[in-house]
Amino acid sequence: MTRTYPNYGRIDGPIVIIGFGSIGQGTLPLIERHFTFDADDVHVIEPSDEHKTFLEQRGVHFVHTELTRDNYRALLGQFFAGGKGFCVNLSVDTSSLDIMKLCREFGVPYIDTVVEPWAGHYFDLSLTDADRTNYALRETVRREKAANPGGTTAVSCCGANPGMVSWLLKEALLVLARDTGQDATPPKDRAGWAKLMQSLGVKGVHIAERDTQAGRDAKPLHTFVNTWSVEGFISESFQPAELGWGSHEKWFPPNGHRQEKGCKAAIYLDTPGLLTKVHTWTPEAGPQYGFLVTHNEAISISDYYTVGEGDTPEFRPTCHYAYHPCGQAVLSLHEMLGAGKVQEAQKILDENEILWGEDCLGVLLYGHERNALWYGSRLSIQECRDLAPFQNATGLQVTSAVLAGMAWALRHPTSGIVETDEMDHAFCLDVMRPYLGRIEGHYTDWTPISTRWAQFAEEIDESDPWQFQNVLATS
Repeated sequence: MTRTYPNYGRIDGPIVIIGFGSIGQGTLPLIERHFTFDADDVHVIEPSDEHKTFLEQRGVHFVHTELTRDNYRALLGQFFAGGKGFCVNLSVDTSSLDIMKLCREFGVPYIDTVVEPWAGHYFDLSLTDADRTNYALRETVRREKAANPGGTTAVSCCGANPGMVSWLLKEALLVLARDTGQDATPPKDRAGWAKLMQSLGVKGVHIAERDTQAGRDAKPLHTFVNTWSVEGFISESFQPAELGWGSHEKWFPPNGHRQEKGCKAAIYLDTPGLLTKVHTWTPEAGPQYGFLVTHNEAISISDYYTVGEGDTPEFRPTCHYAYHPCGQAVLSLHEMLGAGKVQEAQKILDENEILWGEDCLGVLLYGHERNALWYGSRLSIQECRDLAPFQNATGLQVTSAVLAGMAWALRHPTSGIVETDEMDHAFCLDVMRPYLGRIEGHYTDWTPISTRWAQFAEEIDESDPWQFQNVLATS
């Protein structure tokens, strides 16, 4: 039976996809399914020619070059000087802010999945740790938004996380309100959402993920294997671990640092994310370790749900990513750390190589009267194969969020620079829902101190199990 897909609007002018790794490969078929556009006016800018034949067979114009600080204005100007089109930035080592600003100059809508800097930023030893944080990168976008409000829509950080998880969080808050007998009417603005979270007694949010996808072959030595961008994962893993810092926290990490400028919603640690582990919970695995890898949503969520002003607001949730990647990625991290260098060979497991497993990605809201609620997407590789081509479960959670962000941008063409926390979560989740497998909610009585090995634990706070002091793993 032939499937029909909803159409989310017409894109006039060139569609330019920057970067064509695993996410680009998965996003292109969704664009083809859900938008009307000139099939002869789709372009991919990519420094690798690995997928040249694939693109040419689909009638896509392949621009075999690296987008750099020196050429991006001239190259993108060739496409967007007419003030029409859509820029879909799915690359690494390109400045999201510079490209976003250029697109807005031309009046062309823009979307990305992360605030990415130009090449070399993450490993630049001349920068301070504070300068290398996602907080600092996000602040550059916030300053641009404040200086140039309104105008052509540019959607910042719209993937699975950051992105989808912010929409899931709003839906989870409404579920929690309903289940605890409170008013579950969706708030109309940021202040209303923050007050709702505060009234529900939520102390914080883990972006809790477990990827159990497993390939048919064992991980080769000297190869970094992952289910999504190896370069992207390594870059963020070497950044300082950082998290939104909640108003309920009584203890401050000895290696923690507060930010001196901006919204001050987050802190960072001296240790990188790949060396910082936390206790968390998902319905797939139950209690588990996660890597506290820096992500934009950890900062934007804590900022968005803040009640009050200043350095000590009335309410602010703690928020951080707690990520358990697939088994081969964990082995790859261990091998990389042991060797003291990044493996030269890199591999992304595609949908044909994965035998089984799922990506279980959601938000764990904790500290309220029901203790903890995990709400999110559980998407298996078998479901993924049936839903969309050229991607595994991890990729589809990202690419369907890009689709939703593009659809929202077409309906709101003059909204200026927006983060996903500020968008219509119900509309965006409706776009994504056909691609997310099972969206489930699970309550749990687990806390960070209920499964700790007592003989290894350092000082813990038994009076409040959800203190970050207890979440941070010491064993």
